[in-house]
Amino acid sequence: MRTAEPEGAAGAPFSRVDTHATGRTGRMRGTPSSATRFRGDLTKVTSISQHRSHIRALFGIGAVAAALVALAPAAQTAPQHQAVIPGCTPAMAGVPNGKQWPTEPALTIDTAASHTATLETTCGTVTVELDAAAAPRTVNSFAFLAGEGYFDHTRCHRLTTQGIFVLQCGDPTATGMGGPGYKFGDENLAGAVYPAGTVAMANAGPGTNGSQFFLVYRDTQLPPNYTPFGTITQGLDSITTVANAGVAGGGADGAPVADVVFNAVTTAQG
Repeated sequence: MRTAEPEGAAGAPFSRVDTHATGRTGRMRGTPSSATRFRGDLTKVTSISQHRSHIRALFGIGAVAAALVALAPAAQTAPQHQAVIPGCTPAMAGVPNGKQWPTEPALTIDTAASHTATLETTCGTVTVELDAAAAPRTVNSFAFLAGEGYFDHTRCHRLTTQGIFVLQCGDPTATGMGGPGYKFGDENLAGAVYPAGTVAMANAGPGTNGSQFFLVYRDTQLPPNYTPFGTITQGLDSITTVANAGVAGGGADGAPVADVVFNAVTTAQG
């Protein structure tokens, strides 16, 4: 997803960074089946089955990510094309803290316990059951970042509405290139599928998970390359509301029309 696009290493094969200097958007993009590539001018591409690398681009971030992780994000303001749609409310005052860490946090969660995440968004509350047994490092990282207030006041920056049906979030810069400064390995990929309600990590290739993740609002076919670490148990209708409002500019892959902001993200164990 414009990752959609969790943090990636420079030169990642399925990440693409565009800048205004090159006449592109500065976001990553992917090409869902029968969809169009989000470029400012939407260029049609072929199917996912024929171009698996394009699917990967959906969730990879750009080559300049390494430089960006050292910088605190600028204060976010709602892009002019985003709006408070029916069913949503204005975001609470605040900006992402943009904290950075040199290494993945130590594993401190109880992997045998139950874990939940509560995403308080401008379009409703989403509750997620986290799978610490299957994805301990991922859940541990998510809980750590939530505890640090890392996700608070961040915008969901990418929505896809054809072929792949996800809302991508977790980037404090809202560009698809941000992350917490560390990366960690993939988990829970054997036989991974992505039905509606799945919460999974976006990445820029193997072992490049950071903070960006996506929420699947409709059954989606993807290769098992993205760590699934949770299931939405309440609030999927809130994500559907965002999806129904569409992508800014009328395309199939880009910033959502709805201004979706996490007012607060918390986790609980037990």
